[in-house]
Amino acid sequence: MSDVKNILLAGVGGQGILLASEVLSEVMMMSGKDVKKNEIHGMSQRGGSVTSHVRYGEKVYSSIIPEGEVDILFSFELLETCRYLPLLRENGQVIINNLKIAPPSVALGKQEYPQDLAADIAKRFPNTTVIDGLDLALEAGNAKTVNTVLLGALSEMLDVDRQLWLEALHKMVPERLLDVNLKAFELGRSAR
Repeated sequence: MSDVKNILLAGVGGQGILLASEVLSEVMMMSGKDVKKNEIHGMSQRGGSVTSHVRYGEKVYSSIIPEGEVDILFSFELLETCRYLPLLRENGQVIINNLKIAPPSVALGKQEYPQDLAADIAKRFPNTTVIDGLDLALEAGNAKTVNTVLLGALSEMLDVDRQLWLEALHKMVPERLLDVNLKAFELGRSAR
């Protein structure tokens, strides 16, 4: 049995997924884990799908999470969550940002955005946490801190000292945005 843990971050370009995966990777390295990370940007500048694989443990040999071995699906958008649910291991955990971003087919009126996705996912996957990331980011003072809100929620699921998360945020977030991101992180931690 491998000690490697697998977290798949998924969302849409511009949501801060890459910064979130950098912070997560930094935290795991600071906690003494071997970490491998892989990103797929797709059409990220046009609102396309973006994923980041983060794997950590005693020794990690590959940056790609094998199919069916995602321990935590950490998703920034509802439809993107659905896209990657098949990669989740049995009894895997899901953190969802309760946000809808209309893909081009919906924006053009060719399809409808599915209703009640968060409830449907939670029904199918009992280890699901739904976070209203945008509301909490606005409460923190900046809508662009949704990724940090979600990191706060994720931090409550992982056995890593809170101080390491704060150190990583201090290291990776620009000074002018640090206070609002720290507030967003704490709001995310208490949202679970």
